[in-house]
Amino acid sequence: MSEEEPRSTTDVIEPPEKKVGLVKAVGILGIIGGVLLIVVGVIAWIGVTNQLTAENITIPDDAAAFQGQQVTGPFTAYVQADIINHHALEASGGKTYAELDQDDPVRATVMQASFLRASLFTSIVAYGVALFAAGMGVLAILFGWAIHRLASVPVVIRRSNVY
Repeated sequence: MSEEEPRSTTDVIEPPEKKVGLVKAVGILGIIGGVLLIVVGVIAWIGVTNQLTAENITIPDDAAAFQGQQVTGPFTAYVQADIINHHALEASGGKTYAELDQDDPVRATVMQASFLRASLFTSIVAYGVALFAAGMGVLAILFGWAIHRLASVPVVIRRSNVY
């Protein structure tokens, strides 16, 4: 009888058969795009804050929170919009703009309150969009890094040699 040769396994590191340069480039583009999204988000946040601060709006003492503080961010803008609504409803006897008669003299005040609230809510939405852009930038960086990293990993081929 003849003796069988033992089976041996060897690991060989080989370059990939397909070029991964484009995949690496996509990863780097994802990182660059993510950085740009974060920068744009921060710039938008600062721009909205500067515009709100320039209005010199002070939250009244009867507001739910932040009494006496200046409106400079999304939370203070929300509280200010809420107290404007409270004051408008108080002035109109609990009626909204649409519920008031067209010749009611309070209607102009309620309309102005509605416009102010809409402007404040627009700034709140702008803050949300800025935060969303920055958050998507972080995700783009993480995905870009992962794609680039995976494309850079060497390929290990396990071959089984039978003798």
